[in-house]
Amino acid sequence: MQRILACLLVLVVMLSACSSRKKTVRSNPNDAARRNNERIQQENRQAIGSYPSYTAIAYIERFKSIAVKEMNLYGIPASITLAQGIFESAFGNSELAKVANNHFGIKCTSDWAGRSYFKDDDNVNDCFRVYSNPEDSYRDHSEFLKRKRYARLFELDKNDYVGWAYGLKEAGYATNPSYPQLLINTIQKYHLDQYDRPEGEIQKIKREDRVLAQINNNIGKAVKDSIVRAAPTNKLYTVATGDTLYSISKRFGITVEELRTLNNLSDNSIQIGQMLIVAR
Repeated sequence: MQRILACLLVLVVMLSACSSRKKTVRSNPNDAARRNNERIQQENRQAIGSYPSYTAIAYIERFKSIAVKEMNLYGIPASITLAQGIFESAFGNSELAKVANNHFGIKCTSDWAGRSYFKDDDNVNDCFRVYSNPEDSYRDHSEFLKRKRYARLFELDKNDYVGWAYGLKEAGYATNPSYPQLLINTIQKYHLDQYDRPEGEIQKIKREDRVLAQINNNIGKAVKDSIVRAAPTNKLYTVATGDTLYSISKRFGITVEELRTLNNLSDNSIQIGQMLIVAR
């Protein structure tokens, strides 16, 4: 009997020690995110290796037909889609665009079953969606807008980019008060409205009925919006003595063109004390 009790005591001690060791082993979320990103980079290494460095004109030329296709399907002006792609992806040169084919900064949501890529944004290691190709990113952008909060925008003419720019802001797509003007300025600077097309009254009614029916079907299924853009204080910079747009762009890892677009600047002139948005 004593031998049995002794054996049981040893077994309890061993189990306790094992349990104790297990409790001390904790996975580091930063390590998990890094390993995930390395896997995505490895899987996409050929595409990343041959990825072009886009100029503004090259980006527009590459994606204008995709934006037009989305416009014809859903009624979102091609100019708006292109302007948002330009703004969110830095003309297709952002890390997310290169590695994840994500041109609109769309984050993971509870219904996302695809691959993910982690990057610091509003929070450390925010989760972003990974697409097989840019076309999927453009399609997901259209699908993202098919939510109740944006429903009335689809009642606008599909070449009303001004109405869409202000409507997106009013619907809560972005908290940056300059967001509508940023889109409008980008559209006008690159003449993106040349890709918009009007539609007849009957065409408009048919499109509205189809898209609004899809939006109604999505009600109750929608998850938390995931690409709201803001300009919090930690994304603002006050110009100091000796600063130039170039030096500021290098400091914050963005291009001069991005700085000008973010801050609605017509040239590279800045003044001491001026507040600049330095992150998307």
